[in-house]
Amino acid sequence: MQNTPNSNRTNIVIIGSTNAGKSSLLNSIVEQNIAIVSDIEGTTTDSVRKAMELLPFGPVLFIDTAGFNDETELGKLRIEKTINEIKKSDFAIYVIDGNNFNEIDYKKNISFLRKYSIPFLVAINKEETLNEEVKKEIKEKIKDCIFISTKNRESILNFKEILIKKLNILEEEPSLLKGLVPYGGKILLVVPIDSEAPKGRLILPQVQVIRDALDNGLNILICRDVELEKTLEENKNIDLVVTDSQVFKEVDKVLKDRYPLTSFSILFARQKGDLNKLLEGIENIKNLKENSKILIAETCTHNTSHEDIGRVKIPRLLEKKLGKKLNFVFSAGKDFPNNLEEFDLVIHCGGCMITRKNMENRIEFCNENGVKVTNYGLVLAYISGILEKAIKSIEQ
Repeated sequence: MQNTPNSNRTNIVIIGSTNAGKSSLLNSIVEQNIAIVSDIEGTTTDSVRKAMELLPFGPVLFIDTAGFNDETELGKLRIEKTINEIKKSDFAIYVIDGNNFNEIDYKKNISFLRKYSIPFLVAINKEETLNEEVKKEIKEKIKDCIFISTKNRESILNFKEILIKKLNILEEEPSLLKGLVPYGGKILLVVPIDSEAPKGRLILPQVQVIRDALDNGLNILICRDVELEKTLEENKNIDLVVTDSQVFKEVDKVLKDRYPLTSFSILFARQKGDLNKLLEGIENIKNLKENSKILIAETCTHNTSHEDIGRVKIPRLLEKKLGKKLNFVFSAGKDFPNNLEEFDLVIHCGGCMITRKNMENRIEFCNENGVKVTNYGLVLAYISGILEKAIKSIEQ
């Protein structure tokens, strides 16, 4: 993989009313005509995304959204999509047309950012058309706002400097492996190759664990599950074994408690969200009844097969474990139900395709709706009877 995954980029959402200049700002920042710019209100309908290296900060993903003040039926759907983008973001730029500042709308829209704990920067656009009196009035109401002109390159360069300073304050996403294995230690990754494995490459969780190991100065061994015994015979002093969740039981049987064992998905549970809350979801499995309704949520989209872990293997294994028929509902990609009250449990994927902030908001949303949530790796470890062992391996 030659590009930084969007889940490893700082996601910056650009919001504001229609015609405030959101798309113009995006184009000015990236110095390309990425988003369509027009005087017609509501030009941006679906979110426009642009990944870039915001030097010297690093990899970011800008997301231009539809305007907040579209009162049509279609506009309400666009606003709903904008709110969903806010939930998934790490930072927000709120753009206001300085000629049409509405304090009531501003406070209402900013409430979405505060609700989901999204840090933000307010940009007052079209500075070239504003007199000092108007600027003073706005400044009194929004003390930390920045006046910009998307028609002035110096103004945008100054804005980018301020943006980078704000981004540098953000909490860095935790490491997958730091603290689990000492510097110079050795980890063994067990990667089964079946029909679900993409031809010619590794899946994203495996790539991210390898990169994290390199960042932390760890030595990496990789093998298939069918070569695990031979690999262990030839290599000693392994600090941690990380396996694909699908072969948890088989790998544990081969290890015979010689080395700590966990899974890619459990590492992501530890990194992306609140592990304790995800473990509460496991406890809730014991309370499931006949025909309990379970949401299987995955953040990537791919063609499914008879070996699909989320749609086939977990439902089959869970029903066998509990001896009950369960009612499974599936969601993929950006889709995540706005109403969770009908569900008895949410089983989420590891979340390698989304940011920590997005995963935290999903976990919190489940809890607000009184629904327990857990993840693939934890469920498979529980089914295999090695959950306690797998969790102990990642305790610091």
